Amino acid sequence: MKKEDLPINIPVFPLSNFIIFPKTTVPLNIFEPRYIDMINDSMKSNKIIGMIQPQSSSYQKVQPELHKVGCIGKITSFRETDDGRYLIELKGVIRFKSVEELDTLTKYRILHVDYSDYIQDLDNKKEDLKFSDLELIFKDLKSLFEKKGFIINWKALEKQSLDETINALSMASPFSLEEKQVLLEAQNLDIRKNKIAEILKTYTHDIYENNTIQ
Repeated sequence: MKKEDLPINIPVFPLSNFIIFPKTTVPLNIFEPRYIDMINDSMKSNKIIGMIQPQSSSYQKVQPELHKVGCIGKITSFRETDDGRYLIELKGVIRFKSVEELDTLTKYRILHVDYSDYIQDLDNKKEDLKFSDLELIFKDLKSLFEKKGFIINWKALEKQSLDETINALSMASPFSLEEKQVLLEAQNLDIRKNKIAEILKTYTHDIYENNTIQ
């Protein structure tokens, strides 16, 4: 997608503990009526929706405050189930910063957004990182995933480029909402790698020193 084609007003899907990065693809199961409406409207226009995390995972607020940074995705696959749900695949395009929320008649939320801080997301070049730089991170991540009961196809990940692997692990990680937000907002892959290492230090400390608060 070209810079000039980026929509400045986007429908958003606020989802806790869920992030998407540019150039990654994720499946989504859409069943709430307002988001069924959102997908219908999106399919009739540019097939773009924004993924953004609420600031709290509390379900008590009808309109939870949203984080400032999210990522737009393009619907690349769409299927309707017999019971009326939509199964879609969303491919990340570029991260955005929320400028303001618009007053609309739609049941779903629409943000006015700015892409200038993350325009490099549109570049097609791969970021260059040495695999040796990441071996310790992968080892600690693997340990954490196993302790939390997460199953990852590590062989499949090793076939991907390093930036695809880091982003896939950031998205699938058992990190908290706030920790995932930190990874999403990291300007580039090198910073993201270091942030993962910092987060992992707190987890490995808990695991190996048994300092987890019960």
